Amino acid sequence: MEKRVRTRFAPSPTGYMHIGNLRTALYAYLIAKKDGGDFILRIEDTDQERYVEGAVDVIYNTLRIAGLKWDEGPDIGGPVGPYVQSERMGMFKSYAEQLVEKGEAYYCFCDKERLDSVRKAQEEARLDPMYDRHCRDLSKEEVQEKLNAGIPYVIRQKMPLTGTTTFHDEIYGDISVENATLDDQILIKTDGMPTYNFANVVDDHLMGITHVIRGNEYLSSAPKYNLLYKAFGWDVPVYIHCAPVMKDQSHKLSKRNGDASFQDLMAKGYLPEAVLNYICLLGWAPTGEQEIYSLEELCSVFDIKGISKSPAIFDGMKLRAINAKYVAALTEEQYAQIAVPYIKESVKREIADMPLLCRVLKPRTEIFTDIAEHIDFIDDLPEYDLEMYRHKKMKTTPETSLDALTKLLPVLESLENWTAENIHETVFGLIAQLEVKNGFMLWPLRTAVSGKQCTPGGGTDLCAILGKEETLRRIRIAIERLS
Repeated sequence: MEKRVRTRFAPSPTGYMHIGNLRTALYAYLIAKKDGGDFILRIEDTDQERYVEGAVDVIYNTLRIAGLKWDEGPDIGGPVGPYVQSERMGMFKSYAEQLVEKGEAYYCFCDKERLDSVRKAQEEARLDPMYDRHCRDLSKEEVQEKLNAGIPYVIRQKMPLTGTTTFHDEIYGDISVENATLDDQILIKTDGMPTYNFANVVDDHLMGITHVIRGNEYLSSAPKYNLLYKAFGWDVPVYIHCAPVMKDQSHKLSKRNGDASFQDLMAKGYLPEAVLNYICLLGWAPTGEQEIYSLEELCSVFDIKGISKSPAIFDGMKLRAINAKYVAALTEEQYAQIAVPYIKESVKREIADMPLLCRVLKPRTEIFTDIAEHIDFIDDLPEYDLEMYRHKKMKTTPETSLDALTKLLPVLESLENWTAENIHETVFGLIAQLEVKNGFMLWPLRTAVSGKQCTPGGGTDLCAILGKEETLRRIRIAIERLS
């Protein structure tokens, strides 16, 4: 009987969820959910120097907004808690002592001064820095004597000195390393706390993790992990090491370089579903031509075999294009719900017809922060050149525009029920009456009320959005300037 798939996302609370981190969480989620398994959230907060206040909330909020619901975690509990590493500290030393008993680890009493001198000698000899195993073969009596004397110690893993260690990765296949190149890594530090590598292995085993998904920078640590699993007699999980997400061919995405985090992308007006869809495609290729997937669809089509060995380049234009498709697929109600806060942030004037404004903005929105540039004329009529009234295709000039607006003003002044439909009907009624082309009237109207050549919606839409009083005021200003 196959084991139930259990994956984990184990971030450090450093205050920032970069794209590569979120992709790891997504892949872990998809691998679990494809087979009806469990997705576990574990917070690895033992590196107190990097800990940022409030960062755990950033992790929770990011995963929730992205729709990656965890089955077990610090906030909801579960059968193998606690799910915060700092709350699990008491157990690790006893596991390291088990390895000492088995002859798979040993006490090391070397102080910093000695270790520094060994490292310096290795550097001068141009050797790879590695512990010289000075304490590896101390007798039980020597060890006990030092323990009784209260000499500080660490516990180190006893690596095999000959042969090779081979591990299998689902992306990179079988990888073998010479055991002689492996350092006797520290498992328990002098303060009794575990190192990251040791705590990781013990926690993954105790939590029943079957698949470990992480960045390929951990490939070099995998042989050490394997040897720890073997030393304990535990099952080795399935390894999936993913190539990094890059800014370009030679630079990784990083907070230090000002690259966008998930929070940044949300603030820029991207939809979380679009970002998640795009992140999935960064290093994973579906079998067909489809590239727009819901999270539910990804759960069914995601296949580890589609993950690439090559780094993925973050392409902002591609993300924008995917986001535009998601925006286009929103209903008018869904769009308005998201857009109205952006509109109100940009415009202080009362919008006479908000549903219409949302309707005409939707086709022009790729990301929601685009909205501001499209409605910058609503609060204040911008300065514009009268030559804007000249339009070759519409066959208008400043002179014809003055004529059109002068005839239009009294007609609009007399309109009592100021709705988009009535305005449209009235303007087009005047066009028919004058027997002129549509552009003869509509181009001057759009220019007069917006001061722009390109706007969301046409001139009659803008009149409805601005309201009667403001529309008439702007037309009068135009007539005065054109006279």
